[in-house]
Amino acid sequence: MLFYNKIKGAVKNFQIVRYLGPAFVVSVAYIDPGNFATNIKGGSAFNYSLIWVILWSNIMAIFLQVISAKLGIATGYTLPQMCSKVFSRELNWFLWAIAEMAAIATTLAEFLGGALGLYLLFNIPLVYAGLLTGAITFLITYAKRYGQRILEIIISSLVGVICVAYGIELFVASPDWIQVGVHTFIPALENNDALLIAVGMLGATVMPHVIFLHSELVQCRNKDKSYEYKKRHLLMEKIDVVLAMNIAFIVNAAMVVVSAAVFYSRGIRVDTIEQAHKSLEPLMGPLSSVAFAVALLASGLSSSAVGTMAGEVVMDGFVGVKIPLFLRRLITMVPAMVIIGLNVNPMKALVVSQVILSFALPAAVIPLLLITGKKDIMGQFVNGLYTKLFGWFVASVIISLNCLLLLDVFMGIG
Repeated sequence: MLFYNKIKGAVKNFQIVRYLGPAFVVSVAYIDPGNFATNIKGGSAFNYSLIWVILWSNIMAIFLQVISAKLGIATGYTLPQMCSKVFSRELNWFLWAIAEMAAIATTLAEFLGGALGLYLLFNIPLVYAGLLTGAITFLITYAKRYGQRILEIIISSLVGVICVAYGIELFVASPDWIQVGVHTFIPALENNDALLIAVGMLGATVMPHVIFLHSELVQCRNKDKSYEYKKRHLLMEKIDVVLAMNIAFIVNAAMVVVSAAVFYSRGIRVDTIEQAHKSLEPLMGPLSSVAFAVALLASGLSSSAVGTMAGEVVMDGFVGVKIPLFLRRLITMVPAMVIIGLNVNPMKALVVSQVILSFALPAAVIPLLLITGKKDIMGQFVNGLYTKLFGWFVASVIISLNCLLLLDVFMGIG
């Protein structure tokens, strides 16, 4: 009740408006093209049965993003910077390597999504569409030179486009809402293939690179060093996170619901994004297929920019290696261009990239929990007992799912 009253007061006094933004930038990573791939595949293969994965992934994501923001607000440093202060140089090189792998994997998904969106809308060949995606990404990230607020507005606008597009999809698809409700709250895994998609959904929903990034995005509003200001700042950021992440949850759930209602109900197993796009028009009309392509393009462009920013934070923080900005952005973009050039099936590349992200998650989550559990670093913002317990529960769930997936992939059991 006390927290509710604080939120009510913040909204009433319009304080929250000045603080909204960082979580909306972060939320883009939770509705990126990797989500399209895993959610469409999950819905077409397993009906509504995996919606619960998105719900629980979103709860974990809200928790982790709040903790990351709290670290940034309490210390005035990013998570990678704090890792460089707390852990050994050897461990930081290891964490940096994993974080870079995650940044490259997510940029792969995002570039592929942007390129596919341009291809589906304008029939631009994938290679040229990829180059155009890169150019637009540079322009979006360049906007940060004129203030983070400008960047927040651009990316929030793209999130709005995705929401409208999938609102249209939901309206046209007419899903079975009773089944949607049941499978949102009742966990089920039909077989080992469902496990792979579930872990991919987890990797697509809880993103390691934005756990690093969020601690940096709060810094532009972190001007006052007093405890009272930081306490109010953290409250505002919690509201920001809850709003943004629940919008991301609705969009992700909508992806699964539309795929189940349109494809699974007709016995269509979708293996490529192009197939999903082509199938929508004869089944639901041209408006639906255009909305899908627009959503994919907006997702690819916005998340490419966010992934590039996260890669910069990772490079700057862990090992203190100073690389020119242009080169930093190029490093995370090149692998995606190689994949596009090799003509690899984009849907498979997207799903695999999300599984890689799921394996990279512990390298972000564990350092975050260790550092925010230290009173000498966090002061009055140190994690309490229940926060610590839930945090380690989240870490154990992620690690356990990854171990099950390893057993399934390499030993044929799980």
